[in-house]
Amino acid sequence: MTICLVREFSRFGELRRRLIEADPEIDDTTLFDTLDGATNLTEALGEVIRAALYEEALAEGLRARLADMKKRLERIENASARKREVSLGVMEDAGIEKIHAADFTASLRVSQLGVEVLNEAEIPEPYWIPQPPRLDRKAVLDALRTGTHVPGAAFTNAKVSIAIRTK
Repeated sequence: MTICLVREFSRFGELRRRLIEADPEIDDTTLFDTLDGATNLTEALGEVIRAALYEEALAEGLRARLADMKKRLERIENASARKREVSLGVMEDAGIEKIHAADFTASLRVSQLGVEVLNEAEIPEPYWIPQPPRLDRKAVLDALRTGTHVPGAAFTNAKVSIAIRTK
């Protein structure tokens, strides 16, 4: 597909050069109409754009499906965690320390000590990990937009992009 586009663009460019050479005064409308009729560049571009639209739709569908699957995963993980909690509670209350089954063994065990932070402000400095500063690009852009001079930053040139509408 893109090979066809490259080939047609090459033909378009060569024919454009020849037409301008033959008639330097040719107007843009006539030039484009002639080139459009003599090459398949617009058709090739149309195919590439259609392929992009198809892939964007596919990506959107996959994104929605992934979101649904993530929600389902979360529900399954929550259900599993609740079942483990119920099993733990029942085993503790019944005094059952171990269950041997054909496909699993479940046993109660005491976990290692954990940390509960009661008041972060009271924890001494040696227990904190310093974080490197990160540039807030949005704040820099907002400052530049309001006319504030930000040393080391400037606006970039506007970029040309393609807008594609579908009916």
